[in-house]
Amino acid sequence: MIKSKSHTELLPHLFRQEYAKMTAVLCRHFGLNHIEIAEDIASDTFLRASEHWAINGIPKNPTAWLYTVAKNKTKDYFKHVSVFETQIKEAIKPNETEAEIDFEFSEQHIFDSQLAMIFAVCNPANSIEAQICLALQILCGFSMEEIANAFLTKTETIKKRLHRARANLRNDNFQIKILSETEIKSRLDTVLKTLYLLFNEGYFSKTNNHLIRKDLCSEAIRLTLLLTENPLTNQPQTNALLAVMCFQSSRLEARTDDKGEVVLFDEQDKKLWDKSLIERGNYYLVNAFIGNEVSKYHLEAGIAYWHTTPTDKNKWQHILQLYNQLILIEYSPITALNRTFAFAKVYGNKKAIIEAEKLNLTGSDYYHELLGYLYSETNIAKAIEHYEQAIRRTKSKTEKQTLTKEIERLKKVSQT
Repeated sequence: MIKSKSHTELLPHLFRQEYAKMTAVLCRHFGLNHIEIAEDIASDTFLRASEHWAINGIPKNPTAWLYTVAKNKTKDYFKHVSVFETQIKEAIKPNETEAEIDFEFSEQHIFDSQLAMIFAVCNPANSIEAQICLALQILCGFSMEEIANAFLTKTETIKKRLHRARANLRNDNFQIKILSETEIKSRLDTVLKTLYLLFNEGYFSKTNNHLIRKDLCSEAIRLTLLLTENPLTNQPQTNALLAVMCFQSSRLEARTDDKGEVVLFDEQDKKLWDKSLIERGNYYLVNAFIGNEVSKYHLEAGIAYWHTTPTDKNKWQHILQLYNQLILIEYSPITALNRTFAFAKVYGNKKAIIEAEKLNLTGSDYYHELLGYLYSETNIAKAIEHYEQAIRRTKSKTEKQTLTKEIERLKKVSQT
């Protein structure tokens, strides 16, 4: 091992990437109703890494090191902790005991465990909102604040929801097991919505002072890819969601400048767009239209596709038509605001202002940001007023900086 201070940068990345995998494998052995034990072992493993690596340096294969420590901690737990002997052992069937001793963190085992974990957490014994909250916390490592942002609600509400959901899992003695085709199909919608929220938090983050969190986008894509590799979950809407992620991810490098500030769509350097991801998006979009199903993900994939096609003169008409369909399938304030932006591209800012103000989403920072953009060509004072409202409402430090810069630009324009 070589001593290095870079472990402080590496560990958070590994935590986001490996913690959920580790927890999924451990939960297959402890049972989902004892998920806290699995989470404690996984957390202790990373704590041990932070202490050991600070002194001895990062090992040659840090991921393997983590899984070795986790495996050893688990074996020690089985041998020495009285909780296992008194509370869990009786619940384990005789033919499962041997598997507990010899389990491995193999690539296939991790793959199978994660897939099983996704569907075990998304159990109809809990409400759909609770299922998604649990999945975001357990599978994706979301904090309470991140989950609250994803649901546009208070942190305390999420805390109570998670507490009740975990209690339900313990009381009903859920196990991570192979599910029937019917069970998988009945839970797929919730699983996809969870992955959709995970990707969105990465694509436009409201936490941690980062506008874009590529680690979350990558994790969402990785988990969705898992679903396309299983015949039961490789459904049209799964491919449509993956197409959305690929198209959106293709523009990540162009969405911020060297200072981390936002680059508006019209000002993005298209040379920075990842053509390989656009091609993958096209591939999954084609797969999504096998059959007659048209889900919200199909429509969003179509919108994302047109965004990556800069040469078509009528692309904004296509995008607006798709938004018109999407808003009928599933209304949300963000969809309505995004539709208004597309409306402005087709019919102009003046008419779009009327459309936006009809929404009356005064508590949304994006609402004020959009109106600031729409007013900037005709009424600078009004534009600045809305940008200032957006600054007061957003939690993102990066977004505040970007909006402040735009206000300064508009003030200079008004003085000339």
